[in-house]
Amino acid sequence: MMPIATTILPSAADEIGPRHPGAIYQNVDGRFEVLTVITDPREAAQQLRRKGARWALIVKDTLRPDGIPFVIGSAWTTSDYLLREGTTGPAYAPAA
Repeated sequence: MMPIATTILPSAADEIGPRHPGAIYQNVDGRFEVLTVITDPREAAQQLRRKGARWALIVKDTLRPDGIPFVIGSAWTTSDYLLREGTTGPAYAPAA
């Protein structure tokens, strides 16, 4: 019998990283303020328009004067760095 390979996915919290509501982080794409963290997979999938979404963030680019909020689903990586921590209340805000 052949062994079955299993893949362990990182948790949603690991993928979101320290991006709590109110946090500001920066990467090569810009400097972003986290407005909302959506942890309901149905809402995240609807917001991102993809079936496999487990979470989503609504952010705005603080370097742009017209920083219009938009939805992202990219995981926290070593290219991201936190400039300001988010709220100390609940880890995740309900979807707007």
